Amino acid sequence: MEVFGSTFDDSVFEGAREKPSAVSQSPYNAKLCEVEWFSENIDTEDPLEKQKIFKFRADFAYRRKNFQEALNAYTSCILYIPDGNLTIRRDILEGMARCWCHLGRREEALSLTEILKNDASNTCHLTCLLHLTTNIHEHFGDLRGQIEILQQLCSLHPYHQWYWMKLAESCLHLLQTLSAPTVTPGPPQDEEADGHKGARIQERLKGERDHVWLKACMCFVRSRLLLRTLKGQQSSFVLQNSERAMRKADEALQYLEPRETTLQRITEVMLEDLVAERMKEDHLDGEGLAGLSLNDFQDRWWNRILQAEVLI
Repeated sequence: MEVFGSTFDDSVFEGAREKPSAVSQSPYNAKLCEVEWFSENIDTEDPLEKQKIFKFRADFAYRRKNFQEALNAYTSCILYIPDGNLTIRRDILEGMARCWCHLGRREEALSLTEILKNDASNTCHLTCLLHLTTNIHEHFGDLRGQIEILQQLCSLHPYHQWYWMKLAESCLHLLQTLSAPTVTPGPPQDEEADGHKGARIQERLKGERDHVWLKACMCFVRSRLLLRTLKGQQSSFVLQNSERAMRKADEALQYLEPRETTLQRITEVMLEDLVAERMKEDHLDGEGLAGLSLNDFQDRWWNRILQAEVLI
């Protein structure tokens, strides 16, 4: 029988080893930069330093709303970005897109968002890109384009109440625009042909108004359901914002005046996937990038609303 402790290694009882003496290090001297140091003439051949200088110049000019100057600096900066530095490249392309937007060049801005879309590799990248694209459409007053991108945001983040609220408000704004009377003066033409043409236009407008009206009702109901579901987890100014948004949704639905049966059927469809397990935090990062398109929104909610035979 072994006595407790008789099998300990002798090294346990050896004296402590001496610690090696610390290696002497030279003191750290922080680099000091003059105010607006990046505005000076470039006297370096280092591509990384050139990239930093042009990036600072561009950001500074953008902040001062010198968008053409910022665009020129961003364009110069991108020439010195290594192929593997996708983060800086994405940042520069986003800055260029915003500059083109402020300069009134819509096509150039949207062409850069297409490049960014091809480079998106995760949910965060795509979310930032969709935000940028929405802002471009909003800047140029393109409500239809804005609604299309917001639908993609709602597909990517199906439990994000503010995306649904923004989509609902955009649909309401488009509905009000379509409902406004328009007068198109022109030379006198054949009254009968003119009447047929006017009737077709009015019929098409009515169909679009009904479509947008139903989508506005659907999105306001969805945002109100989400706000009520998350209300119990909120406090302070966050809760106040949610309560304010709920009142706005209620007022909008009163303005839209859906029938009680319509409201009930919409609520049933929009409530189906609001299950606590699916709405946990680990599900709030989006549904993934694979195959995300406008059809996701159509198939997941819109077509089911239509199949429910909702009365307009």
